[in-house]
Amino acid sequence: MLKIAYHPIYKHPLPKGHRFPMIKYELLPEQLLHEGTCSSGNFFEPERMLDEKPILNVHEPIYFYDLLNLTLDKRAARKIGFPLSETLIEREIVIADGTIKASKHALKYGVAMNIAGGTHHAYSNRGEAFCMFNDQAIGARYLLNEKLAKKILIVDLDVHQGNGTAEIFQNDPNVFTFSMHGKDNYPFVKEQSDLDIALENNTDDTTYLKILKETLPKLIDEQQPDFIFYLCGVDVIASDKLGKLAMTLDGCKERDHFVLKTCKNNNIPVMCSMGGGYSPEIKTIVDAHANTFREAQGIFF
Repeated sequence: MLKIAYHPIYKHPLPKGHRFPMIKYELLPEQLLHEGTCSSGNFFEPERMLDEKPILNVHEPIYFYDLLNLTLDKRAARKIGFPLSETLIEREIVIADGTIKASKHALKYGVAMNIAGGTHHAYSNRGEAFCMFNDQAIGARYLLNEKLAKKILIVDLDVHQGNGTAEIFQNDPNVFTFSMHGKDNYPFVKEQSDLDIALENNTDDTTYLKILKETLPKLIDEQQPDFIFYLCGVDVIASDKLGKLAMTLDGCKERDHFVLKTCKNNNIPVMCSMGGGYSPEIKTIVDAHANTFREAQGIFF
């Protein structure tokens, strides 16, 4: 069955007027249950990891403990964009645990999801843009260290480049990083992924899907991954406040269908983290994210 990591801590209280749509983490599981795409049995509750080693295998100890002890300097904290607190740091650790456990479920069922995650702007030694711990990097390193995977492909289709992920794996031949993102969007100074495809502003469904459909199967043939992490941000749609592309909801859904179907057809387990989505109407964000779960349920089960 489709296993989905979710914990109430995902919806973290933020100051009034904050631009991050934290409420989506509450509304998305409610929507999936309401429409019958999922039942309560699909969800599992991750925990605050007592063993910090999976995080420390990715992030430098001084950075990790500065976050944990709330001693990160103010300038570094501002780059993250959330007011730091013990509960926020606990939330990030729970999200990382959700991605690790979802990865193990994907090995069993072919696919698994995390309602949150996709924190690809977190570097080994710093955080930025709402990202503190890089959940998919933590999950990938865990699978490799536990000998559960030998070659991992990270497919990052958030509208923003996975700069932190690129930095973390820049010298790791066992992880291939693929980021397809807006050329003129954050981060304005890009890192070098193993493969970067920078899209022009206002890229539409036809152009986007053509590039993706030409690229992903070729990558799989060349790299022969035995596990895929899919970062399925919905900030590629035209209404997104931080996006700059011109995709429709249907185009974004077709993107998810293609990636998940390609994984299924190649018998490669895939773990999905949700990534960004910043459309003005929360309904649009939730519907776009829900499409990913609908597609996973329909394709794999």
